[in-house]
Amino acid sequence: MMKCVSILGSTGSIGRQSLDIISRLPDVKVAALTAGTGVERMAEQCRAFQPRLAVMATQEAAKELAERIVDLPVKISFGEEGLIEAATMEEADCVITAVVGMVGLKPTLAAIRQGKRIGLANKETLVCAGELVMAEAKRCGAEIIPVDSEHSAIFQCLMGSRDRSEIKRIILTCSGGPFFGMEKEQLKSVTKEDVLRHPTWKMGPKITVDCATLMNKGLEVIEAMRLYDLPLEQVDVVIHRQSIVHSLVEFVDGAVMAQMGAPDMRLPIQLALTYPARTVCPVDPLDLTACGNLSFFKPDLETFPCLALARECAAKGGTACPAMNGANEEAVAMYLRGEIGFYDIYRLVCEAVEEVPFIQNPTLDQILEADRLARLSVKTRAISN
Repeated sequence: MMKCVSILGSTGSIGRQSLDIISRLPDVKVAALTAGTGVERMAEQCRAFQPRLAVMATQEAAKELAERIVDLPVKISFGEEGLIEAATMEEADCVITAVVGMVGLKPTLAAIRQGKRIGLANKETLVCAGELVMAEAKRCGAEIIPVDSEHSAIFQCLMGSRDRSEIKRIILTCSGGPFFGMEKEQLKSVTKEDVLRHPTWKMGPKITVDCATLMNKGLEVIEAMRLYDLPLEQVDVVIHRQSIVHSLVEFVDGAVMAQMGAPDMRLPIQLALTYPARTVCPVDPLDLTACGNLSFFKPDLETFPCLALARECAAKGGTACPAMNGANEEAVAMYLRGEIGFYDIYRLVCEAVEEVPFIQNPTLDQILEADRLARLSVKTRAISN
């Protein structure tokens, strides 16, 4: 079991649930907490968990936090440097990366280079720089244990697998978001409130929009390829509305293993901290007699083209993935501000991927530049239209 944890993104959904789990685990301490601009919640967390370091996104937020917790022995920092400091604190043997977006890449790499265990909930790290990140983890002896429910399910299904040659395919489950079964014409008039009404999970707005477009599942396909070193052809997606089967692995002999449970992120979070041990978890046990019928469907790639686009970028590799991810982050942010429509997200991401110069084996700097150019493309094209 990990003894000291830094949480990047402690005020978000995953971060708050991580702290709930930590509060129930004996002798586990918090080294550092980081957040965006949610000063009030961060102040509450600092008082409850007494971290040595608290990091905010901006200098203004950091100053306000300092005023609120002036009586606590907590060092306060801000920005990217603060995130990297939180990720590399000597006493932290585990870093839970629960920030959303490319902001998680550099601190995750920094923690990996110190050989720390990574409880990975920031999928953009592997989507944008998966080959580089996994190579560094192998070189530095760092464990990467996924926190996303789907990838934790795969991780658990593979615990008894001797080698990757036994795997025929990974099957990622997907709730289908709020618009399952609807046709393209119907989605042209959906409201932001409709988009943010996820049927089974409570998540932040960016990830909830990605679930509605199915881009989230496309990102997870790329993530699975990197985590488990598999080609695209061995990673499939099925719609599973009940969110009971969190994902499956089909083996070459025809056996299929699934991890099932209530839709509660605290189970995969706890496993990332206690692995290889399992301990009692505060999640309600799954009642098979009450969960009803379990259904599975193929995704509708015509109505939800972001999933198909993500698979195309996965097949291409190189800077196509960070360009797609950066463009999507920018487009979703514009959608949440009411500046573009639902299907404009897909259009703008497609155009950005085409516009950004392609590099097959990019360096970290080239990955970051592809991200920057993709964001710029989305901003420019949205304004011109």
